Amino acid sequence: MNQVQLGHSELRVTPICLGTMTFGEQVDEATSHSILSRSLERGVNFIDTAEMYSVPARAETFGATETIIGNWFAKNPGAREKLVVASKVAGPARGMPWVRNGSADLTGAEITAACEDSLKRLQTDVIDLYQIHWPARHVPAFGNVYFDPEKDLPVAPIHEQLDAMARLIKAGKIRAVGLSNETPYGVHEFVRLAEQHGLPRVATVQNPYCLVNRTVENGLDETMYRLGVSLLAYSPLGFGLLTGKYDASGTTGPDAPQGARIARYESVRKQRWGRNEALVAARRYNALARAHGLTPTQLALAFCYTKWQVASTIIGVTTVAQLDEDLDVWGTTLSAEVLAEIDKIRWELRDPAQ
Repeated sequence: MNQVQLGHSELRVTPICLGTMTFGEQVDEATSHSILSRSLERGVNFIDTAEMYSVPARAETFGATETIIGNWFAKNPGAREKLVVASKVAGPARGMPWVRNGSADLTGAEITAACEDSLKRLQTDVIDLYQIHWPARHVPAFGNVYFDPEKDLPVAPIHEQLDAMARLIKAGKIRAVGLSNETPYGVHEFVRLAEQHGLPRVATVQNPYCLVNRTVENGLDETMYRLGVSLLAYSPLGFGLLTGKYDASGTTGPDAPQGARIARYESVRKQRWGRNEALVAARRYNALARAHGLTPTQLALAFCYTKWQVASTIIGVTTVAQLDEDLDVWGTTLSAEVLAEIDKIRWELRDPAQ
């Protein structure tokens, strides 16, 4: 895999990134370490985590994923230097009182404190890409579709957040800045203020992008293209919907794959990935894959791996075998006929996991 540059930063990464939010919940520490080692062995130089992980978020596992990665670094001298490490500071607590005592904001001071804590858990001196996990201001995200001005509350200004990031860069604690779950307005505002005040320019936006959620293509892709900001695509397999494992049995009931994320966690079934409309759409895409001699996983990942909008696709796995399967899809191309069929399905069913 050729490496790609993230935005205007000096970071160069592989077009596949290892996501780690399962570490500490679905995946124990020993297996997590095996996955990290295998990913590095296969040539992936990019890993993504967050202070909030593992997922589903619980007070007991807050920071667990970073701790697991830090322990792996300690056991594997030299591994840290081979990797670009991305982490995230959580936005306003949003029902998670264990995040900064339930803060409804994300101030500059909170960003600084969260970064210090992540550095300790990761057992490293620097985080290469430090991202704001979700905006402090009200935005329609995580399954919400409409912007509601009445939900807009006073929060720390973006300028203050960028100032904090600038201080962290000057102190050598982070190298570049990213956003996550952002809107076109948010990306424009972060870039505008950075250029106006000589502050760090965001390099990336990490947003959902997959066959059942292509909302990036509803304007955000143009914003990122024209401003030189790179997309990190998360949930390319739609939380497992696009692997085909739920096709026969659905996401509930005795025949559902009980170890899989949507079937295992009621909280996930209540979110966008658990919508019946998302399952209906996924079954259509999975059937399309099989009709053309592909596995559902191959179709879904090849779609992300080859789209011009995507700089790096974040894959999340629970076993080494899953990791190898996902990495082996690299190099698979989709015919013009298949791509046209994908667009026909989207035109009919739109983005049910938005």
